Amino acid sequence: MANDKILLKGSEIAVRSLELLGVGVVFAYPGGQAIDMHQALVRSKLRVVLPRHEQGGAFAAVGYARASGKLGVAMATSGPGATNLVSGIADAYMDSIPTLFITGQVPSRMIGKNAFQETDIIGVTRPIVKHSFLVMDARELPGIMRRAYLLATSGRPGPVVVDIPKNVQQQRCEFDPAELKLVPETLPEPSHDELLSIRWILEHSHRPLVYAGGGVISAGAAPELIEFLEAWKLPVVTSLMGVGLVPYEYPGYMGWLGMHGAVSANRAVNDCDLLLALGARFSDRSTGNPAKFAPGAKIVHVDVDETEINKNVHADLGIIADVKATLRALREKPAPGDTAAWLEQLAKWKKRLFFSYRRRPGELQPQFVIETLSRLTGRDAVIVPGVGQHQMWASQYYKYKFPRQLLTSGGLGAMGFGLPAAIGAKLACPERTVVNIDGDGSFQMNIQELGTLAVEKIPVKMMIIDNQHLGMVAQWEDRFYEGRRGNTVLGRSRGGVGDTDFAKPYPDFVRIAGGYEIPGRHVWTAEELPGAIREMLDADGPFLLDIHIGYHEHVLPMIPPGGSAADIITE
Repeated sequence: MANDKILLKGSEIAVRSLELLGVGVVFAYPGGQAIDMHQALVRSKLRVVLPRHEQGGAFAAVGYARASGKLGVAMATSGPGATNLVSGIADAYMDSIPTLFITGQVPSRMIGKNAFQETDIIGVTRPIVKHSFLVMDARELPGIMRRAYLLATSGRPGPVVVDIPKNVQQQRCEFDPAELKLVPETLPEPSHDELLSIRWILEHSHRPLVYAGGGVISAGAAPELIEFLEAWKLPVVTSLMGVGLVPYEYPGYMGWLGMHGAVSANRAVNDCDLLLALGARFSDRSTGNPAKFAPGAKIVHVDVDETEINKNVHADLGIIADVKATLRALREKPAPGDTAAWLEQLAKWKKRLFFSYRRRPGELQPQFVIETLSRLTGRDAVIVPGVGQHQMWASQYYKYKFPRQLLTSGGLGAMGFGLPAAIGAKLACPERTVVNIDGDGSFQMNIQELGTLAVEKIPVKMMIIDNQHLGMVAQWEDRFYEGRRGNTVLGRSRGGVGDTDFAKPYPDFVRIAGGYEIPGRHVWTAEELPGAIREMLDADGPFLLDIHIGYHEHVLPMIPPGGSAADIITE
């Protein structure tokens, strides 16, 4: 193997390592302490996408990883470049997304001396990464890059930071490609006794329910989940992150649960006597008040991350194991219990209490917008929302049918996520239609990424649900703060307090997109919506629709903060 060694700079070793690890796309923004990295990228086989802001690059890497299941990579310079990555890193951490963030750093002799554009990015990000590395010798880079890849993609995936000082990037040393050899991952499997315990509980329950989370998608276990459900004749709910694991029309699918989840899903959880949770972390948005969550149920929790067991909700049986291996074992020799009455009750609830709204003929309602998009795309598009009311409507009324179809900032809830994440998603799956559904507030947080779309010729479709408000916060103001507006109005004031003109677009997103030579149009009525969506879908490149809706529309159902399924608001 000695003959395979070559003399390279540290920057070249880092980039060559990415190539050998199978990375194809890097979202990278240059700067003083990252020049050498970019010079190495110029000579590489990697596709380098230049975002217009480092946060945009971070979210794009996250979107790429969410859509593909592969490692997403973003790169930035030191100081402000590195700190601009933080929201993307936190988003990847909260939602367990396999990502690698590479940052330039001031020369090692200057670390800790408040040098120009120095920031301790290792310290800044320590609470929101699986691991981080400060590289002090270029000879360590192959081993560190290999470890970073394995940590980011194995077990419960997540973000890893590699910080490389400028002198280490410039250091020359021998590079042996053999150091990048990967060893197949070994995941824990359930024991024989644990499997027997689950089987016994399933056989003796009368109102069983499966709760499937994003971990099932991360494990690539959607087919095994369906086979398990059909073998045992089990109903299922998902978390928001698990949407797409089972198609919306699947008979036993009760919807996704939680604050804005389906009444049918929340009621099923409230009334079940067994909740089998698979790859779910029982977030507060899913459970509401944990003391009142699934009050009469025995809870079995299967997760590859032992820290999640009993963290938020007590599990009667906690099993640290790979979900895919668990489902494969359980689908053999099923012995369903007496659940006929339960399944009949659930079928009635699904028919009556699934996602629905009161249609107002002639009015351009956001739910109707999403339903129309779902119909005209044949339910095949990848949907990437921003964060806010539009995110919930997109999650409720598009009829998803496969995993990794809804890519949403679940745990962090980061506004500005949608447009750059859609860019990453489209690069990850170029054969699919990718639609960014955004709000006027969320879209403006990374609106500069229109430049990335235009220059890179990435055909992302954009639909802005434009109500001239920070809609979700305004909804809370309406519900819990007597309707007082605390800086949640985005429209232009005509002079007096609360005297706002919503009849004229502000800002005019179509004109802004036109500045980047991206076509678009306004939509004001329900009648023109289908034609506008068809025009967007038929366009060769990116296209923007600015869809103007009323600002009094609320996302329903809604469980109030600290409440439970019994407190759900439907009107």
